[in-house]
Order: sequence, then structure tokens, then C-alpha cells
Amino acid sequence: MKFTINREQLLVPLQQIVSVIEKRQTMPILSNVLIQVSDGQLTLTGTDLEIQMVAKLVLDDFEIGDITVPARKFLDICRLLPPKSEIKIVQKDDKVRVTSGRSRFLLTSLAADDYPEFVETELANQFVINAEQFKKALDKTLFCMANQDVRYYLNGLMLNISNNHLKLVASDGHRLAIYKGDIGTVTGIEERIIIPRKGVLELSRLLGDPEVELTVQFSNNNIRIAFNNQIFSAKLVDAKYPDFSKVFEQDFFEPIYIPRQHLKETLNRVAILANEKFKGVSFDLQNDLLKISTHNPEHDEAEEELVLEYQAEPLSIAFNAQYLLDAISNLDAEQAQLTIAKNASSCFIEDPDDDSFKFIVMPMRL
Repeated sequence: MKFTINREQLLVPLQQIVSVIEKRQTMPILSNVLIQVSDGQLTLTGTDLEIQMVAKLVLDDFEIGDITVPARKFLDICRLLPPKSEIKIVQKDDKVRVTSGRSRFLLTSLAADDYPEFVETELANQFVINAEQFKKALDKTLFCMANQDVRYYLNGLMLNISNNHLKLVASDGHRLAIYKGDIGTVTGIEERIIIPRKGVLELSRLLGDPEVELTVQFSNNNIRIAFNNQIFSAKLVDAKYPDFSKVFEQDFFEPIYIPRQHLKETLNRVAILANEKFKGVSFDLQNDLLKISTHNPEHDEAEEELVLEYQAEPLSIAFNAQYLLDAISNLDAEQAQLTIAKNASSCFIEDPDDDSFKFIVMPMRL
């Protein structure tokens, strides 16, 4: 195997591939990137067996072959070479020689035949969506995913396709984020799947070009997303996502409108003296006034008042300040709309100008 490629052409796809490779692997070869050259095309593959990234690049000067090399070492070499360098890569027995200008590197390799296959079932469902819309949907929901929860179905994001309607939902059991949108094409698909946490985070990082069209294929076990000569694949979480619809089936107080930035700054100030573990803050509403307060085991206290329009019955409720801040930070409008359930079981945080996404935060006891 032999090929020559420009540093800029290789660097970005190589960075994206290395990001899916875990630093600590049970199989040494999984720390490597698979390099395949055939028919004027370079194919780079990285996987941790749960998610996989493949990039395909066009070559002019090449000899066919395949090999695997240490992914991070290879990336560091390419990253630290001068901009616009020409990189020549030649396989010789169990070594790979990387040369550029006066620089010479010799990497130990492992046989491509030993690289594990990423097993995919038949991907029967397919739809096309704009990258900008899909990234927005991911970014508006992913921060609510659980991390290493024993309820493993929460360690991911639920994607629901209902014909031309897209819904993404994420929750850690204490808060929930929902995005709804129209993908613009009739799919005839009625399916729900759960994309694992790591796959969601990688996808959000990958989707940088808002003009790209994504081809999304999935089955009950796998999802594959193709764009710009790149293919992202992931194994799905084998579980049923919990029914969250009952949170909408309750009575609510009238919505409260608060300047988003003002509320954000107030929460940040008050939360300084909140309990470091639980981050609890109290909301006391009455007569056009919202008092936000907190205290901690060291007997420190903080309190701040916000003037707003509120004439309903007095209300006291407490929340995790960080959960509120995460939701408010993801709003785009100048005003934040807060709607509290009459049984004090939840608070809806929405953008008054955009009903495509909303956040729900469960209260806590102080």
C-alpha cells in the first residue's frame, strides 16, 4: 500500500474518526485506524464496536492495500506537520513509513484482516434531513441525557419518526427536553429508536456544515448517517423509552414571562450559596414578584427579587438551579416562558416565539 495526500485533506476526517476511538481498549487493534486504498479511494475507519466512523477521500497517487496504524499517534503526526504539507504513506512489512518534507516517521502496524467488523442488520428505514435542523434538534435535547444511569434507556436520546414529523426526547429522570419538527418529506415511517449517549455527542460534533443533507438509515439495532463522503454508524439501545405523555395531561398555572438574561444572571448569583451537591433554589411567587432564594449547610443565604406580571395565587416551589440554567441557556428568545403545574409536579420552560422545543424540570424538596 502506498499513497500521497495533502495534510488539509486528511486532517479533519482523521480527527473525526479518532474522536470515536476510546483511549483504553480491551483489544489493542481498536486503538488503531483502519487504512484501505483501492480504486483511487482512501477509506479511513475507526470504531469502538458501539459506534463507527468511516471517511472516504479521493487519491491521485496510490498503490492498493490495507493496514491499521495507531490512531492517535498518526493524528498527532499529521496535526503537527506544517500546513499544506504533502504526506506520503508507504507500507513496508509490519511498518508504515510516514514522510513529509524532511520529516520521517515509522509506525508499527497491525494487519487489516484482524480489524473487527462492525456488525449491522439490514437498515430498512430511511429518510433525508437537513444537517442544520438535525443538529439543532440534537443540541436542544442532548444536555438532558442521563450519564451512566442504571436505567440504561435514559443514557441516550429517543428519536421518533412519524411520517414527516421528527421528535427527539432526552431525559435523566429529573428533567426532560423535547424537540419537534417537520422534515419536509413524507417517509411513511412510524418508528422509535434510542441512540446511545456517545453516539449523540459525536453526531453533534460532526454536523458542522448547515447546508449538508443527511441520509439517515436505521433498523431496530443500528443507525447509519451518511454525509459528505462520511458514514457514521451506531448500535442502538435495546430498550423501550418510557411514556412521558402524562406530564402534559395536567392543569397548569398561567404562564410567567421573565427576561431570559435577567433570570439567568439572577440564578447564577443566587446559586453561588446553594448546597454544592443539590444546587437547590426556592421560587416564591406572589403579587407581581418572584423571590429566588437559597441556603446551604454552612448557614449561608442568598435572596433576590424579580418584578414580573403575576396575579394568580401565591406559589412556592424549589428546583435544581443548574437544571434551570441549562434549559434557559438553550432558549433563543429574549423572554423565557415558565409554566408550573398546579400540583407542583413540573415546570415547563419554553421559548414564546418557537414551539418546536420545550424543557421540563421536576421540582425538588429543600
